[in-house]
Amino acid sequence: MKMTKKVISVICVVAMLAGVLSTVGYAARADRDFTIVNPYADVDWSWDQYKTDLHTHTTASDGRDSLKDMLEINYKYGFDVYAVSDHGLTSYSWTEQQVIPALKVFVDMRNPGTEMVALNPEGGLTFEGDRYDVVTENGGDYYYQTFEDGSVGQKMLRVPFANEQNPSSLNNAHVNTWFVDYGNGLLGGTSDYETPIKAVDELGGLSVINHPGEYTNARDEDCTADAYDYTDTMYKYYIDKFTNLLREYPSCMGIDMNSKGDSRTRFDRKLWDILLMNLAPEGRNVLGIATSDAHSVDAAYTGYTMMLMPENTVDNLKTAMSTGAFFAASKKLGNNEELKEICNYLLENGDEEAKAIAEDVLARQVDDYDAKYEAPLDIEAPYVDSVIVDDAEDRITLNTTDDLCIRWIANGNTIAYGNSIDLDDYAANIGSYVRAEIFGVGGIVYTQAFLLEYDDAPIDTTEEDADFRDFWEFASFIPDNLVRFLGSLDIFRIIWEALNG
Repeated sequence: MKMTKKVISVICVVAMLAGVLSTVGYAARADRDFTIVNPYADVDWSWDQYKTDLHTHTTASDGRDSLKDMLEINYKYGFDVYAVSDHGLTSYSWTEQQVIPALKVFVDMRNPGTEMVALNPEGGLTFEGDRYDVVTENGGDYYYQTFEDGSVGQKMLRVPFANEQNPSSLNNAHVNTWFVDYGNGLLGGTSDYETPIKAVDELGGLSVINHPGEYTNARDEDCTADAYDYTDTMYKYYIDKFTNLLREYPSCMGIDMNSKGDSRTRFDRKLWDILLMNLAPEGRNVLGIATSDAHSVDAAYTGYTMMLMPENTVDNLKTAMSTGAFFAASKKLGNNEELKEICNYLLENGDEEAKAIAEDVLARQVDDYDAKYEAPLDIEAPYVDSVIVDDAEDRITLNTTDDLCIRWIANGNTIAYGNSIDLDDYAANIGSYVRAEIFGVGGIVYTQAFLLEYDDAPIDTTEEDADFRDFWEFASFIPDNLVRFLGSLDIFRIIWEALNG
């Protein structure tokens, strides 16, 4: 007899909580000499934190709102850094509209009536009637608004050369790239992560593997235990593929592990942990980012990052992204098991307010397996005021604001709760990294992983797979050559020009 999703959900949660209960709490204490590799080591905690979205779309590709619309809504939400990463279109400016006629003709058949509206280089009026301007300074382009009372808002930095590569890949190999001019108008890319990652690496840019749960089909699983099961041939293929790409190309930061509404990515924190377990023993951190991947104003301000920088400039942004000096954050949490674990912890350990919130969340948000937590947009997510690493005491402490709980994760399992963790207390459950997730009414915040070095630390067990061979060349040969041939035909340019006067 086939089990319902609700029954499967209960079984999954019970199994997950059993694992948590077996690890949370004091394991046999071992006084090891940990060396903690702190991604925030160079951060001055007097710096500002800049709200950033690294992945969004407009009507120039498959978005439903114009560039002008998207800039205005994200500015309203207080974003300081913003990337327009339309499919196959490199962001050169916010005042010149790029387009691929062959791609746009097909997209407009699906989303008819969309209009492309870029900014006026001389400035102009927002849809609400305020003044906007675009300026170039400190090596970057900035957008800002002036309000009726004469006050001036924040300057929002454009991430240069943003591009979601492989625009005609049928959603199976999307890679976001920034800072170098690659891929504008380049069609194709079926199953091909490596070509853009390698090219951008050689040019000195940065890249990330976008929302992998969409391509691996992990999003279709009912339980975290089933997602990225290494005994499954296809999951093994993807895990080995991503591991080797990250090993080979240091400029590929990691993965987008909480994207948009977190439906596609709800099991991608598990993938993040697997990749960390594979690569942390080599000293290779795998960074986790969160993005909105917004295709409309309705999806703005979902996933984002908080960049730790002395000043909001292009150079500082690239440094923060390269070193992991940022926190990923999201207004959405789509993994029902994660959410139930957090809420059950709050019911057992929280104050009265936290218990009331947990009860409310459990009652309203997780009645069925596919439910998620959606934080109010008018309440700020938890804020990390500072990270303190004490190597002598083997302790990591997070000073935070507006959080309900902090859980510490190692080897894919929750090992502790609280603002501070003494690694010696959990030595039996720690491998080569530990990371933290901070949950609050306003959303969830993820630290980057702290890599751990010590005697008898786990050794790299994936080097034997370093000769991994991909088969994307075979998968892409026919569709990519076909789409490139069609894209080269003048007929699409003629149709595009006819449709647009």
